[in-house]
Amino acid sequence: MTRKRRLSRTLEVEPYHGPAGGWGSVQSLARTLTREYVPLKGARVLLNQNKTDGFMCVSCAWAKPADPRVFEFCENGAKATTWEITHKRVTPEFFAERTASELERWDDHHLEAAGRLTHPMRWDAATDKYLPVGWQQAFAEIGRELQALPPDSAVFYTSGRASLEAAFMYGLFARAYGTNNLPDSSNMCHETTSVALPESIGVPVGTCTLDDFERTDCIFFFGQNVGTSSPRMLHQLQEAARRGVPIVTFNPLRERGLEEFVNPQAPGEMLTDTPTRISSQYYQVRGGGDTAAMMGIAKALLAREARADPGYPVMDWAFVREHTHGWDAFALAVNRCEWSEIEQRSGLRRDALEAAAAVYAQAKSAMFIYGMGLTQHERGVETVQTMVDLALMRGNIGKAGAGICPVRGHSNVQGQRTVGITEKPEMVPADKIKELFGIDVPEGKGLTTVEACAKIIDRSVSAMILLGGNLVRSVPEHRLVEPAWRKLRLTVNILTKLNRSALVHGEVSYILPCLGRIEFDEQASGRQAVSMEDSTGCMHGSRGQVPAASAHLLSEPKIIAELAKAAAPGRSTIPWDDWVADYSRIRDAIAATYPDIFHDFNARLWQPGGFHRPLGARHRQWKTATGKANFIVPSSLASDPGAEARDQDVVQLITLRSNGQFNTTIYSYDDRFRGIYGSRRVVLMHRNDINRLALAEGSMVTLSTAVDDGVTREVQGLRVVAYNIPEGCAAGYYPECNPLLPLWHHEKKAKTPAAKSIPVRVRREGPR
Repeated sequence: MTRKRRLSRTLEVEPYHGPAGGWGSVQSLARTLTREYVPLKGARVLLNQNKTDGFMCVSCAWAKPADPRVFEFCENGAKATTWEITHKRVTPEFFAERTASELERWDDHHLEAAGRLTHPMRWDAATDKYLPVGWQQAFAEIGRELQALPPDSAVFYTSGRASLEAAFMYGLFARAYGTNNLPDSSNMCHETTSVALPESIGVPVGTCTLDDFERTDCIFFFGQNVGTSSPRMLHQLQEAARRGVPIVTFNPLRERGLEEFVNPQAPGEMLTDTPTRISSQYYQVRGGGDTAAMMGIAKALLAREARADPGYPVMDWAFVREHTHGWDAFALAVNRCEWSEIEQRSGLRRDALEAAAAVYAQAKSAMFIYGMGLTQHERGVETVQTMVDLALMRGNIGKAGAGICPVRGHSNVQGQRTVGITEKPEMVPADKIKELFGIDVPEGKGLTTVEACAKIIDRSVSAMILLGGNLVRSVPEHRLVEPAWRKLRLTVNILTKLNRSALVHGEVSYILPCLGRIEFDEQASGRQAVSMEDSTGCMHGSRGQVPAASAHLLSEPKIIAELAKAAAPGRSTIPWDDWVADYSRIRDAIAATYPDIFHDFNARLWQPGGFHRPLGARHRQWKTATGKANFIVPSSLASDPGAEARDQDVVQLITLRSNGQFNTTIYSYDDRFRGIYGSRRVVLMHRNDINRLALAEGSMVTLSTAVDDGVTREVQGLRVVAYNIPEGCAAGYYPECNPLLPLWHHEKKAKTPAAKSIPVRVRREGPR
């Protein structure tokens, strides 16, 4: 029997011993349908979620099967859907009763919980209120503001929500305007992947599909909380586990989705409450210790190879000789690693890593699945490449049941990059864009998200156009970014719901409310469909299911087209109005621009399971500088240099999402899987660290960043919660802990914020 601990007036802690899924998910779904006043409408809409002729989930990007289940949605996906089709509305009357400053004091949950935006609004400096504005007036004024600025002083940011059609148009708009400043949410999470994989295997995305789960003999799982971030993957993991496939997990925290799962759609499982064990081996690696753990596994494999019967090698020597480059240097580096350093850096014992290597050595095929636990470190690129090295050692790329599987976050974050949302001009077909659309793609590199924030701080950026997202809340360095953001000349937010980014405004600020993906999109040629790319590189169509939240909403393609006509008139040959009238014309344009991926786009749009983008690495065709897959030696066993040398009173903070959130959207204050209820203002610590730092569970503490660069970074009012986490590590929720993350603390090549390893000091507040 577990004991509930009340640590403050709002915070209760009760360890959760149930499985992921099960009755907990069913009850959570019932609550969210009721809370948004859509019990009947919501249930009907959910039946069409992730179906071939339905709509694609607006939250995570996990793959959509060709033969979907009756209920092809998860708990968090259902929350995202009901959150969008809510009956609650944010009208001009709502804004008339509240100043922007008053609304800014609302927390993230209550801002979005207020409901769907209904009218375009413009901030009025005299009253500090958002006032209604006509669409054409808004477009004309935004266009004048942008035309008055140097193009490179404007930034066009994109969240992962936008469809392929909208993202394609947005990229063309920015380049017609004259800039490659097209950062997006990839910069914040999997840009590390986009840098690491091309160097290693010649593609920027993963190589696995859902079919590989059915054929694999082994799964290695690194740094991703499937139960919260991509719960529908639990179906594939459960089926693999039931076939006896070993699932070897490396993660600092023990997450329920990686331990046990009860399928809510299986009556027998629900009636008997019999969970499936997911991970066969679970290793709580230290935060940032994954490179060391992987090198330990490689070292153990080489030791097994030295003892192996020549007729039954551990290594796939034929693959290594024919398809790889750099083996000798990698093998030398592995052999030079000392077990003592591997153990120290990883926090794992030698025998544990040898046990993981033994499982890998016996598998005919293996998949490597990972998330931001690998990418959000200073040397995350090297960590991902070391994981690829492990796959290459046994030929586990380019065959059935094997490959690399990065788990992307937002629903089309991968797809928008595929159709041109990138700050790197070399990543788009400039000649073809000139030929097709009369646009001269600027030659200069644009800004990443981190670079854009730095330019906002030094006043080099004057305008921020945000296609979705909540960038003010999600970026590092809040104490410097927010004051600088208020000095911007122009801020434009294209949103479905209110958030902090719309309230921390510039001198001229607009809220442009758009249709959501789940809503009917009526244009001149009739009801439209859109498309997106899932995490496995498959393209899917999506149709709206419900009437628009307001008659005053416009679609994202319509808003983008009108902004382009107002801000960049005559700078392209694009028939913007024709594209908006019929989205199939946008898809034809995408196909003409990227024919290798999108040929016959409209004809293939509704293919069950989606159509897959061509990936050379799946066929052992390596588009790398060497023409082969590359073994790449990490420069260090530490994913975050200097972490080991810091003072004993410093712990490494890992930022987390809860069971009650998606990105910066906070559905509730409860994190059921971690047993935390009523508050997100907590820091999870090992009991030994709590004692060592003279704290107690329930202590109120302040976290401060343990760096000396002249900037004070701290988060106050956090409660200490004793938790099963490696010593020397701590965990806190994102985005509440973002003020602790320095802007310069990022992956060195990809510039992804290193949010999984922030050095912090813990100071008790008040009397002891």
